[in-house]
Amino acid sequence: MAKKEVVKEKCSFCGRPKGETELLIAGFSAHICDSCVEQAHLIVKEEAGKTKTSQPIFADQLPKPKEIKAHLDEYVIGQDEAKKILSVAVYNHYKRIDQPESKKYKDVEIEKSNIVMVGKTGTGKTLLARTIAKVLHVPFAIVDATVLTEAGYVGEDVESILSKLLQAADYNVESTERGIIFIDELDKIARKSDNPSITRDVSGEGVQQALLKLLEGTDVNVPPQGGRKHPEQKLIKINTKNILFIAGGAFNGIETRIAGRLKTNMLGFGAKKEIGQIDKENLMQYVAPGDLKKYGLIPEIVGRLPILTYLNPLDKDALKRILIEPKNALTKQFGKLFEMDDVELSFADDAIDYIVDKAIEFKIGARGLRSIIEAIMTEAMYEAPSEGKNHKLKITKKYAEDKLENHVITKHKVA
Repeated sequence: MAKKEVVKEKCSFCGRPKGETELLIAGFSAHICDSCVEQAHLIVKEEAGKTKTSQPIFADQLPKPKEIKAHLDEYVIGQDEAKKILSVAVYNHYKRIDQPESKKYKDVEIEKSNIVMVGKTGTGKTLLARTIAKVLHVPFAIVDATVLTEAGYVGEDVESILSKLLQAADYNVESTERGIIFIDELDKIARKSDNPSITRDVSGEGVQQALLKLLEGTDVNVPPQGGRKHPEQKLIKINTKNILFIAGGAFNGIETRIAGRLKTNMLGFGAKKEIGQIDKENLMQYVAPGDLKKYGLIPEIVGRLPILTYLNPLDKDALKRILIEPKNALTKQFGKLFEMDDVELSFADDAIDYIVDKAIEFKIGARGLRSIIEAIMTEAMYEAPSEGKNHKLKITKKYAEDKLENHVITKHKVA
């Protein structure tokens, strides 16, 4: 009598027998092991991410400029002029991408309008760009111009900024080509000298020259993982025609050039009257494309960044509002951190005023607020998780003074 053959249970996907798996799940007519389940989960997650990012915003879904500004108001305090200019520029940019056929303007092609923001450090340039990308649900990448050099020199190639946007879009090319790139520290690639030199300006004018085609719109072969190109590397072609470039920089010292230009314009009859109307405390509001050119940006790049806006320096009232009003205000962030340990955190009004005064003293804008609060809260964040649940902590001016005076940022502050 023939022996009955024993059927060994194995994974129907990878073929491994049950003894070589941690877990073998049985189905109606098949089995799957734990390794294949994990692999399938990763594939599903990746594909779901691609589907999400590949849904571009179209003209009929585009928020109106007033709606964009209203969203910016929830996260960024003040800077109304910059918000209006950005809202209109972004609205027009995405209208341009999905422009319908027109009988009246059949042969008219709308050109791209990139943006440059001028303002002191900590005034909200990066935050504005990031918040706009969030409201439009488009891929967004921040790149630092200080690390860019001409091709072939130590540093990053200009094309690497597209690699970052590609990664932010989960390698979806269609989504990447409708994204936003924020180029920070644009002033750091200004031409080092107006006079010709025997040495190449590889991190200044050389980078500006390399950026020209990207800003205007061209096909670029991009290494997916970033870094330098090499012959055997797989490259992805990206067209930058519909990518919006927003550049920002502090342009330290540009006020001198603005003041010189305004003084030149104040000659002749009526000069005294016009001089009295100039706000000498905020000369940045009078910035013009010619000032950027004199600062060291080449005329071609100034022309490819046609929309110019400025950010006002933050006064005491603005810094106080930044601490408590926005949806993502610092006091709310620390309140949430303490809430996770069942501690109710609150700040006294005089403590808020003290923090703002210190931020003005350190002259580092809104970014300085976090450093100061971190210094004040370190001891409390160390003790609170071990003190038990359901207790309250109120930060007073006396508490803030005691903690900050003993901290390194006060002991070794730069005058």
